[in-house]
Amino acid sequence: MRIQIPEWSIRRQIMVCVIATLLIMGMALTITIVLNQKSLESIGSSYKTNAELTEISTNLAGTEKALESYMEYRTFESINSYYQFQSVSEAAIKNLQDEPSTNTIRQKEYIVRQMTESFFYYSGNAVIAQRANNTVEMEENYRKSLTCYTLLQSQIEELNILFMRANAESYAEHQRHYRLLTRISIVFIVSFFLLILLLLYMSVSIITRPLFDISSVALRVAGMDFDIPLFNSRAQNEIGNICRAFDRMIVSIREYIDKIWEKVARENEMKERELEMRELYANAQLRALQSQINPHFLFNTLNTGAQLAMIEGADKTCYFVEQVADFFRYNIQQKEQTASISEELALVDNFVYIMKVRFEDRFTFVKHIPEERTYTQRLPRMTLQPLVENCIKHGLKDTPGTITLSLREDASYIYLSIMDDGCGFPPDLRESVLSADTPAEGKGTGLINVISRLRIYFHADDVFDILPNKAGGTTFLIRIPHV
Repeated sequence: MRIQIPEWSIRRQIMVCVIATLLIMGMALTITIVLNQKSLESIGSSYKTNAELTEISTNLAGTEKALESYMEYRTFESINSYYQFQSVSEAAIKNLQDEPSTNTIRQKEYIVRQMTESFFYYSGNAVIAQRANNTVEMEENYRKSLTCYTLLQSQIEELNILFMRANAESYAEHQRHYRLLTRISIVFIVSFFLLILLLLYMSVSIITRPLFDISSVALRVAGMDFDIPLFNSRAQNEIGNICRAFDRMIVSIREYIDKIWEKVARENEMKERELEMRELYANAQLRALQSQINPHFLFNTLNTGAQLAMIEGADKTCYFVEQVADFFRYNIQQKEQTASISEELALVDNFVYIMKVRFEDRFTFVKHIPEERTYTQRLPRMTLQPLVENCIKHGLKDTPGTITLSLREDASYIYLSIMDDGCGFPPDLRESVLSADTPAEGKGTGLINVISRLRIYFHADDVFDILPNKAGGTTFLIRIPHV
């Protein structure tokens, strides 16, 4: 059974519980006192009939003495006293049985009443005869009244004994009832007391249960356990306010922890991306050098060759060697993993010059780059050169063609495209490369390296795309967001 207590303040709820407890206890005590009082009244009334009969006997004795005094002295006081006692006695005997009965006590009451009336009859006649100075009639009635009085007193005594016996039995019965009522009262009071304790316990438990729940939740929160259900309390009292405040605190803590975890996850992801990018950049450098020769030794050797060519007057050879040295100088700058767009474009020019010397008229290189500004946006090093190299080695491997490098921009992106008009890009290879999945033949690993570094650096999957040209060939498109 769950008692629903109105949404009052804690103080009001406790006061209601205390007042209700006092009222119930008061009712129980009142009922017990009333029952005991009734029982005591019954015991007290057990000998009431004896007292009444004794009073009748006393009044009759007073009547007889007053009659005797009047008969002897004929005083006003004696006759007045006689009539007073007679009046009281006549009123008293009206409560006695007025008809014959089979019940011994009732029959005895009837005899007493009849004899009392006879006593009053003869005594009254004696008084009248005394007033009339009729001595003979007075003595006769007076003698008869004394005889009635003597018999009446013996009957009253017998009736008193009968009343005594009956009242003793009644008294014993009332005593048993009183003892039984006393035991019942004790059980009643104890039961009420236990009921009051139960109701008080249930009421206090209902009032304090939210406090116990809050205490348990607080201990769990103190133990760093935040996976706990919310109270969602609608009570408009102090407990409800505490529960709602606790819910807001738990939600705030959870949100704060989620933010911390998200921040840690992002930091870990950035660290992983940085490590992966470093690894990819190292691979790109190795692929660009395509040699196990120490790059510093190679760079110094090329510079020495350029100086010899200049001394001998071979300007073209000197310029070529300088371009190759610049190319290797760019690649051995390992401290920086990123470069500006303008630096990458300069490296492409350097690389294209070297390839033109090597392959002569195998390809034509065209640039559509606005020259009125410098592009400082950053991107991973060695991004554009591998794409141009891919166009030369694969796109134009069977026939001479044109490689076009273009740059355009809008409000959101800078678009770099490297396009050739060669044999095109196989669709299945395109899907493998864009999904960063190296094909079984091992083709496209350089492109995958470039794509992976771009996606890691810009945190976007659509930063790079491979598009077929309508007139044939392939376009590598890079979307660099404005920062």
